[in-house]
Amino acid sequence: MTMDRSFVELNRASRERMHTLAQSLTNEEMLTKVGEHWTVGIVYAHVAWWDRRVIYVLDMTEKNGKLFIPEIDIFVNDLSLPLWAAIPPREAVRIALENAEALDKRLEEYPPALLEEIYNYNKRWVIRALHRNEHLAEAEAAVKKEV
Repeated sequence: MTMDRSFVELNRASRERMHTLAQSLTNEEMLTKVGEHWTVGIVYAHVAWWDRRVIYVLDMTEKNGKLFIPEIDIFVNDLSLPLWAAIPPREAVRIALENAEALDKRLEEYPPALLEEIYNYNKRWVIRALHRNEHLAEAEAAVKKEV
């Protein structure tokens, strides 16, 4: 079976959305609260971390020739929060965009059989737009509420 490649355009569009939002915000707006503990800058740090995690999954899956599933739970967000908060927001944007670009390129060129195995386990590891857009929508809503 040939895997649906629509993820390529979805991921590209979410990466562009990340860039567009970051370019439209002032440094002060990057500090806007998103929920109780996050800021817009932390949203970017979070997305950067999770995209980097998927790059690791791709690396290890390709190296091993079979699906690699890292053992990790939601608690990582809470444990990482102080580190993400310490990253200057514009630096978080830079890291998030670099990771998104590297990951999207890697996904586009990834061996199809392994990519399909990864997708079948967790489509959010392939369609990164699902995760990115969820958080970008939260950040956009928070900034609009502040204005």
